[in-house]
Amino acid sequence: MKNKKKVVIGFIGTQLDSGKGSARWEKWRPTVALAQHEDVIIDRIDLLFSGHHDALVKQVTIDIGAVCPQTEVVPRQVAIDDPWDFEQVYGALYDFARDYPFDLEREEYWIHITTGTHVVQICLFLMTEAHYFPGRLLQTSPPRRHTPGAPGSLALIDLDLSKYNQIAQRFTREQQEGVAFLKSGIATRNPRFNAMIDEIERVAIKSRAPMLLMGPTGAGKSFLARRLYELKKARRQIDGRFVEINCATLHGDGAGSTLFGHVKGAFTGAAAERAGLLRSAAKGLLFLDEIGELGLDEQAMLLKAIEDKRFLPVGADQEVHSDFQLIAGTNRDLAQDVRHGRFREDLFARINLWTYELPGLAERREDIEPNIDYLLRAFGAEHGQMVRFNKEARDRYMRYALSPQARWTGNFRDLSASVMRMATLAEAGRVTSDIVDGEILRLRRLWQHDAEAPLPSASTPQDRALKRLLGGEAAQLDHFDAVQLQAVIDVCCRSASLSEAGRSLFAVSRQAKRQPNDADRLKKYLARFGLSWEAIRHFDAS
Repeated sequence: MKNKKKVVIGFIGTQLDSGKGSARWEKWRPTVALAQHEDVIIDRIDLLFSGHHDALVKQVTIDIGAVCPQTEVVPRQVAIDDPWDFEQVYGALYDFARDYPFDLEREEYWIHITTGTHVVQICLFLMTEAHYFPGRLLQTSPPRRHTPGAPGSLALIDLDLSKYNQIAQRFTREQQEGVAFLKSGIATRNPRFNAMIDEIERVAIKSRAPMLLMGPTGAGKSFLARRLYELKKARRQIDGRFVEINCATLHGDGAGSTLFGHVKGAFTGAAAERAGLLRSAAKGLLFLDEIGELGLDEQAMLLKAIEDKRFLPVGADQEVHSDFQLIAGTNRDLAQDVRHGRFREDLFARINLWTYELPGLAERREDIEPNIDYLLRAFGAEHGQMVRFNKEARDRYMRYALSPQARWTGNFRDLSASVMRMATLAEAGRVTSDIVDGEILRLRRLWQHDAEAPLPSASTPQDRALKRLLGGEAAQLDHFDAVQLQAVIDVCCRSASLSEAGRSLFAVSRQAKRQPNDADRLKKYLARFGLSWEAIRHFDAS
């Protein structure tokens, strides 16, 4: 492949490049020196200038032609009245870069930052780093000893900092420190969880976009959201407050007021203005836990607030502004809620850019032990006394904690409460086997109760459909009848008519009948449970 042409883009130095008579050849002139390097041939120099420096540009062009005829000089005037005005310089360079005919297949670009005002040099650096100028920075220096006519030295600066070992090591160390911070220093062992936290750290540092944390209650969504806030604040990416609300606690008209605020007199009892949580989170981070519990009206207002950073408080005529970062949490399947009209599709699309599902403790059993150590350290720091297991007690507790009998339905909340109880009962800071045996009994009773009354999140959509159709009578059904009825309801919900559902359900037995009436058979079956085809068809089985 033919070598690419070398093209330098840079400003003329109104002081450094100047000079008159033969004496000008005795001084180092950065732009002219570019053409004086015998081992580096510059094919073209796009020489930028502003103001009334035509004579200097002409002289420099002639001198470059004298020392290196192969180098073409193309003068380019840019509209800059004040080269120390950052906004004006950056705007002029932006316009120049936008209209410049970059040809990356045939040319490579060096951006000369030795000449020009400090503002010019800074803007060239920033625009090269942002790839508005798709090239490398070029820095030239005068000869160390005064040698008339010597070209000095030049150095290319590659802004891919990962190529610089020491800088790369610092970035790696900082990233590792960020990950450890998000995990509170807990040496977690679950590969899936560790990989997820690695990515969350990178996203949190580089992006201000909303983040959605999914997972069961007690999986650590709220804890992680706060750690993300503290990490961003430590990196000076955020300087507002951390504001948290569980949306399941918001009901009726008060939901809008709590989130978006209200003006005085907006409704009965509104004796004073209320800022609302979104304004309280300005320049900070807003964590909306259980966002799936928000009403559709509040969802619409939240979408506008996320996209425009503006919204109307309840009863207000003028919008208010709040620039906050959003982390949402949920233990619901929002995609399913969207399909059934319970959650706005546009809001889901907006918060679903970075979505992470936190596994429950039962899926991370290898992380139980390091979390126990963390919880004991936290207890000791709070109460001023170190607490430890003796070896037999620790082994006994870990055997049970890792066994299938330990359900951990409350996830880390169950574990935290368990460690707290044992640490509180520990005499002289020692958790004994007797304390562990008593704690195991408590956990068994807790989870036995859970087994008798399954958590809603553990039930299937069909279970929930049956309970909503039959109410309290669903609990009176034999398991056999419940399973059969659930299957029938599922077929009915997927069928367009009573006859179609009957044909699907009785496809085999109908062959033995001379005059099959599948619709009537299905109608009578449903009537046994006080149900009708119409009731099921108008029911959302999800």
